[in-house]
Amino acid sequence: MATMAECRSALDRLSDNLAGADGDVRSAAALDRSLSCHIKDLDITFTGRLTDGRIQVLDTVDGPPREKAEIRLAMTGDDLVAMVDGELNFARAWGSGRVRLEAGFRDLLRLRSLL
Repeated sequence: MATMAECRSALDRLSDNLAGADGDVRSAAALDRSLSCHIKDLDITFTGRLTDGRIQVLDTVDGPPREKAEIRLAMTGDDLVAMVDGELNFARAWGSGRVRLEAGFRDLLRLRSLL
């Protein structure tokens, strides 16, 4: 089971990957939205913003998110680490229910290029 530190590191690596991306991925990540990532097996939530093509983690809270972010993710720590490491395909994990992504319709349309 991934630790909280491993999950935070994975989010930092994901942020670096988004910041270094080109084309459609860079455009999709250019949103300015509140973001939460609930790690189900650790029962913690990283909260922050997706802004300027980067994920800025601002806080870590116990349990599910206290406020409804504009973009909400939920998954296990192992799945987060595996996705960032390229071992788990996000689209397949989302389609099978291993990863939950919730956002407004327009945001989902823009984020689809990240899948």
